[in-house]
Amino acid sequence: MADVTEPVLPIRVLLADDQRIVRDGLAMLLGLLPEVEVAGTAANGEEAVALAARLRPDVVLMDLRMPRCDGVEATRQLREQAPQIAVVVLTTYADDRSVLDALRAGARGYLTKDASADEIRQALQRVTSGQAAIDPAVQRHLVEAIADSPGPGPEPRPGQPQLPDGLTPREAEVLTLIAEGLSNAEIAARLVVTEATVKSHINHLLTKTGCRDRAQAVSYAYRQGLAPPGG
Repeated sequence: MADVTEPVLPIRVLLADDQRIVRDGLAMLLGLLPEVEVAGTAANGEEAVALAARLRPDVVLMDLRMPRCDGVEATRQLREQAPQIAVVVLTTYADDRSVLDALRAGARGYLTKDASADEIRQALQRVTSGQAAIDPAVQRHLVEAIADSPGPGPEPRPGQPQLPDGLTPREAEVLTLIAEGLSNAEIAARLVVTEATVKSHINHLLTKTGCRDRAQAVSYAYRQGLAPPGG
């Protein structure tokens, strides 16, 4: 009597990205993989958490930058509400500092949005088997981000001012250099980092301070005493 082989169930995936063209493109790409089933799509983190609770996918492919609830917060909520669902973060920039935040929130994998179908398939297989799946380009920058992260660290020394609006020391340093009139390329050279890293810091500090652009950031720096004296 011939052996009966149990059918291999496909990996059910929920896609979360605020850009419809990205969602549709990923859904089409994953639809070509016989071992993957697209369970649904979400346009923001809030919708992703709600759909995950209803659809119970194996994996959520999670964009980091989304309205209403970003990928980091959505990952944190999924970790609390449905820890059996693996989250694989999708990031445009390999050195996006939010990737580190997503790691702390419970993400198991990290891919850049230019990943191939085979790379995505391998990442899905790894996280559903309990392993981590980190794009090598992301991994290199994670090491840099961890080294640059303020972490718990020592308490500020007496007389050392607290930074406003939750700015990290590096973000405050970038803000000071902006107020000095340095370009992104000049800031990158001064700090010995990539321009993409500088852009990521600027995006974060603009969000935290509520500034719309560099001009408002310079004004903010002067109000908070972060601009160079006599500038």
